[in-house]
Amino acid sequence: MKMALKFCSNLSFMFQEEAKIIDRYQLARNAGFKAVETGFPLGFTVQEVVDAKELANVQQVLINVYTGDTTKGELGFTAVPGKEEEFKSSIEQTIKYAKALDCNKIHVMAGKVENPTHKNDAVYESNLRYAASRFETENIMGLIEPINDITVPNYYMNNFQKALNIIQKINSPRLKLLMDIFHLQLTTGRITNTIEQYLPYIGHIQVAQVPDRNEPDTVGEIDYKYVFSLLEKHGYNDYIGLEYKPRTSSSDGLMWIKSFGYNL
Repeated sequence: MKMALKFCSNLSFMFQEEAKIIDRYQLARNAGFKAVETGFPLGFTVQEVVDAKELANVQQVLINVYTGDTTKGELGFTAVPGKEEEFKSSIEQTIKYAKALDCNKIHVMAGKVENPTHKNDAVYESNLRYAASRFETENIMGLIEPINDITVPNYYMNNFQKALNIIQKINSPRLKLLMDIFHLQLTTGRITNTIEQYLPYIGHIQVAQVPDRNEPDTVGEIDYKYVFSLLEKHGYNDYIGLEYKPRTSSSDGLMWIKSFGYNL
């Protein structure tokens, strides 16, 4: 008998039938989701997002940190020297949203860096220590995610071993790994061994097929029936974020969940 794996919709990727992220909350609920995750809702006030979430009656399980000006390619400030004040401000702003949304996970994005040096490593560690201390106070789990350099060139945190090393070094109960199996395959591979090795440090998991980042049942490199069985075997019982690009409509693409033997 399968364990009841839990799935949440990533509203930055799914339900783009609505242009505004706040309008996707209701679409997720209509499709059967009880929980969602999002990027930072740029351009929307705390109250606007809270209203959308509460009207849809869904749980917000994760929110990305305020990333800065995405039109200029900014994806956070954590590893960028000289941006320490912007980093602290982004953490405080995101905490405000997270608390209002009753969301207890924040993905702390590292930022883009060309030719990183020890200065980037040092400021990344210092900023993460600051964030972890704030998260301990606010009862929030901070997450760091290795992102592959094929789809996101120059992203500082692009290595799973490096992520594990800094998590172990800081050694805070409020700092864990966000393991996106899509990025894992494109950076490391060795999915079985890596999941088994990293599981004690994982605070959240996301999925998408490789290489086209579509639904888990689409043609690609990853056997997700096996991956999910592996997570069941090792007792993973937290949410799995569906951070994929639906091939057609978001709702039609959800048929894989039932065919895999799960429910929303």
